[in-house]
Formats: sequence, C-alpha cells, structure tokens
Amino acid sequence: MSEARSRLLATATRIFYAEGLHSVGVDRIVAEAKVTRATLYRHFPGKEDLVVAYLQGVSEMERAGVGNILAGHPPAAEALRAVAEWIAESIQSAHFRGCAFLNAAAEYPDPGHPVHQAVLTHREWFLRTVTELFARVGSSAPEPAGRHFVMLRDGAMASGCLTDPAEVGDTFRQGVDGILRHRLGSGASP
Repeated sequence: MSEARSRLLATATRIFYAEGLHSVGVDRIVAEAKVTRATLYRHFPGKEDLVVAYLQGVSEMERAGVGNILAGHPPAAEALRAVAEWIAESIQSAHFRGCAFLNAAAEYPDPGHPVHQAVLTHREWFLRTVTELFARVGSSAPEPAGRHFVMLRDGAMASGCLTDPAEVGDTFRQGVDGILRHRLGSGASP
C-alpha cells in the first residue's frame, strides 16, 4: 500500500469513526491527510469507495482481534466469553463512539448500496463465527444462540455511548453467560 493511500485511510478512519460518514467531506480528508484531490481519486474513485475501504479496514482489525482469541484453540465457551470480554473492553475505551458498522448502516440504509453491503459482509462473518463456536457448546441448534449473541453485542455497542460503559459491559457479559448456561441446560456456569 502506498504511503498516500495509507495516510488517506488512517485519516478517514479517525475522522469517519469520530464524526460520521456523511458529515465529513472529501476536502477535509485531503487536507488532513496532506494529499491532493487527484491523489485521493487515484486511490479511491469516490468518497464511498473510501468509506468501503475504511469499513474493510475496521473489519480486518476485528477479524484479527477475534483471530487472536481463537489462536490458542480455547474451549468454545471460553472463546465466546473472551470475545465478549474483548467487546466489553472496547466499549470502555476513551474514544468509543459505537459500532462502526451500525453507524454506517444508519447512514447508508439502502441494502443494495456498497457501503451497506460492506456492513452486511462483516456482520455475516461475525454471526457465522460466533454461531460456529456455539455449535461446540450444547446440543441444540446453534443459530438462535449466535443471533442472540449478535443482538446483545449490538445493544451493548449502542448503549455504551449512552450510559455507563462499565455497567453496559457487565450486562453484556452476563447476557453471554446466560446464553451459555441455556445451551448447556443448567443454571450453572459452563
């Protein structure tokens, strides 16, 4: 990746996440990245291409985070708790502004739009990943548990911007523990 493209993506990532996608213009990104408009358009045919690249970069970071958790091949329940812990910790970070993907979907609601498609691609990966882990915990169909986990995560990501993020993280972790207890068919922690 060229230095200019790298600067454009780093600048866009910082500003898009902090301020939103539609509210940030190309002129500001060009100025803060210290490149020309021609350089921007050489790397990204339009602003929405830059937005898609930003979301792909965030997706790569999240995939790497989950990949690091799974690299040690922990038992599935432990891996799901570790993913939940990682999410809860991210909610408590100083510059947390919600989920980049939920934010992007709110700004690009058309399901056929490339930005919305980038959101769906990431969410499908995440749902598939947690569902595969739930398939290794308990014997009932894992899909409802995977969807439940994702819904809890979405709620935590939204609530973390509105209320005490530590409390949100605790509630999220408790919800994940509840799903795991249900899958194992007991009130005890797996």
